[in-house]
Amino acid sequence: MLDNYLIIHKSILPDYYDKVLEVRRLLESGAVREVSQAVKQVGISRSTYYKYKDYILEPSEMATGRKAVLSVMLSHEPGILSSVLAHISDQGGSVLTITQSLPIHGKASVTITLDISGMPGPMTQLMTALENSPGVEHPRLIAVE
Repeated sequence: MLDNYLIIHKSILPDYYDKVLEVRRLLESGAVREVSQAVKQVGISRSTYYKYKDYILEPSEMATGRKAVLSVMLSHEPGILSSVLAHISDQGGSVLTITQSLPIHGKASVTITLDISGMPGPMTQLMTALENSPGVEHPRLIAVE
């Protein structure tokens, strides 16, 4: 999964990439409550924000990653979440938080925050394991800190 990412100096990117990050910071900090307020404040369109928000990650001040946030869609069947947690444990990750929506049409959205400091291998191993798990759809790495 991380094979699809590059590290690029932001000085060569269009300025709206940095503005997408600024919108995210404003929303996360609570400085503004709505996306429309934040995009207006930084000077980009809502469509630009929504187009890039899931694809632009900001590195933290730490040199190595210690936390990661994953998003998955799970089938509403016994043992599916347990299997996801087993994959995380098998890779050396430790679950910090789990947020799960109510299942709608047999699917539930799950967001998991992990401590990845104990993982000996790259996140790609975990993401590949999740992609190949029955009942797990659309595993995405949301953020790494």
